[in-house]
Parts: sequence; structure tokens; C-alpha cells
Amino acid sequence: MRILCTNDDGIFARGLELNVEVCQTAGEVSVVAPDREQSGASHSLTLYKPLRAMPRGVARWAVDGTPTDCAMLAIGAILPDKPDIVVSGVNHGPNLGEDVLYSGTVAAAMEAVSLGIPAIAISFAGHDVDLIPTWRGPLERLVKSILNHSLLPTPTFLNINLPPIAGDKAKGVRITTLGSRVYVDSLKQMKDPFGRDVFWIGGGSINWTGTELSDVSAINEGFVSVTPLQLDLTHHASMDAARALKLEL
Repeated sequence: MRILCTNDDGIFARGLELNVEVCQTAGEVSVVAPDREQSGASHSLTLYKPLRAMPRGVARWAVDGTPTDCAMLAIGAILPDKPDIVVSGVNHGPNLGEDVLYSGTVAAAMEAVSLGIPAIAISFAGHDVDLIPTWRGPLERLVKSILNHSLLPTPTFLNINLPPIAGDKAKGVRITTLGSRVYVDSLKQMKDPFGRDVFWIGGGSINWTGTELSDVSAINEGFVSVTPLQLDLTHHASMDAARALKLEL
């Protein structure tokens, strides 16, 4: 099996190394990842400058672009053969609820699926990166169990979040829905050295909510969350209500 590993934390991230170690037990691994931190890049493409893919070892390239760029270049140009699956991550931090819309980790998996390649996005839902290596055994077993079964048909992919604990402390796996989050005080206004207003996005706190079936609840209770996601954002249940509006020009 040919496996492409990528991420959004950059080619030197500890989570990517864990991803590679795990995937090497299941197949032939290639790595195409950003040359620097690209968290929050979402599904952005680099359109106004050329991209450079620099070799960083055997079957490993660093790209001066976004995670979506990496998936597109790997599948369409860099690799001699298309991968059988793309595994994105392991992200340093959670990708739960609406954060999947901002996540470069999830976006790389989405790009793979849009190109007809099955994909998995994996995130460690904590900030103590020293705990990431403890997930080697559990994650290896989880990935192999996924690969040993028929993967979900594209355009569906799996978004996996690991709880912020050591791997041997996890209680199991739950199939989940997306929860919800609200950022509090994450927008800061300040002055630059010339006295002009500037704004900084980040910090503050996050309020997470979700039903007992949500990814948020699973993580809070010490379970691995596995959420099937799709590219089709259409709210099909609202189609009849929208038609009833009888919109006109």
C-alpha cells in the first residue's frame, strides 16, 4: 500500500514523525509537507507565486506552500504513483467541531478526497507534545484496523481526534458527530510602534459544546473520536423549505 503523509505543522513536527512511524508499519510511505507552520491555513491554495518542492531525504519533500498545496502537488506531480491513501497529521492540537473549517490538517485530507484518494486526518486534542509519542502503539493499531477494512467511499473521509492523555490511558474509540465551539476574547486590538491600530487573532478561551454523540464529548471522556466527514456542505433537509420561499429575481 502506498501512503502519503502530510500535515499543517510543518515537515519537522513531532506529530508528523509519529504519523510516518505508524504508517511505515502498514505500507510504503512518502512525505510531502509544508516547510513551515501552516496551522489555520484551511483549504487555501497558493495562486500568485510558484511553489518549490525541496527534497528532505528519501521519499520526503518540503513545500513552501499550504497543506492543500502539498496534497495537490504530491498527487498530481511529485510522486511517481498516486497514493492509495493520504494520512494527514498528527496535528498539534484539536480539530473538533467547526474548527475543521479552519484546519490545514483536515484540508489536506479534503483535497486528497476531492482528487479521488481516500484520506484520514488525525489530531492530538491537547498541547503537551511530549504525550504525542505515547500514542505510537494505539494509533498503529487504529490505523491498521481502518486500512484492513473497506474505507469509506470518497468524497467521505475520517477526522480522528486523540484525547489529551497518554495513549495507554485511552478508554476506546467512538464514532462521533461534530460538536460546536465558541471563541471568547480571541480578537485583540492593540497599537503598532507607529501608533496605528492592529488586530491579533488568537488567545482567549474556547467554550466547547456537544451532545453525548459529539467529538467534544468523546474527547472529554477519554475516548478517541472518529468522525466521518463529507465534502458536500448542502443542508439537504432544508431544500424543500428553500423551495417554498419561491424566490424570484
